[in-house]
Amino acid sequence: MRLLSASEIAQGLIEGSLHLGVTGEDLLHDLSPDGPVDFEVLKRLGFGGADVVVAVPQAWFDVDTMADLEAAGAAFRKAHHRRLRVATKYLRITRRYFAQKSVGEYRLVESAGATEAAPATGTADVVVDITTTGATLRANGLKVLDDGVILQSQASLTRSVRAPWSEEANAIVQSLMRQPGTGTKRPL
Repeated sequence: MRLLSASEIAQGLIEGSLHLGVTGEDLLHDLSPDGPVDFEVLKRLGFGGADVVVAVPQAWFDVDTMADLEAAGAAFRKAHHRRLRVATKYLRITRRYFAQKSVGEYRLVESAGATEAAPATGTADVVVDITTTGATLRANGLKVLDDGVILQSQASLTRSVRAPWSEEANAIVQSLMRQPGTGTKRPL
């Protein structure tokens, strides 16, 4: 057993240097080059919950969906000769979601903290951030798009798909999953 930061656990699970760990799903999805095929969530643990969301200024009264954001991005680029800037620490999640929603008129701005303040400070136009209640976003004059919840994250017991799994390691996980309160997802 090792005690590591949540991001170190997620990275270790994805690369296969750890077999099993508890970490946030947001980190797993963002650190994974290939998405959810790089790990297997065995059990969502019911704590540490937060949503990864797309938020725009409340003053953008005509932007309520990702399709509206794409249209606004095209108009913005024509008027300002630059793409919308999207502040986030979730670079991969954002790219995947924006591609899924056919949004291309943007440029990512990596955020190290206080992402929700980026539009007010002029460093970005839109944010992709994590929120529990939305209060901080609202306090910064932002609203979550109607279809802007990218991921509902929480702490999860997660298995590496790249780690070398012996029969003994699989038996330990099976035993752990049979413990009261853990439930089972499927045989490993």
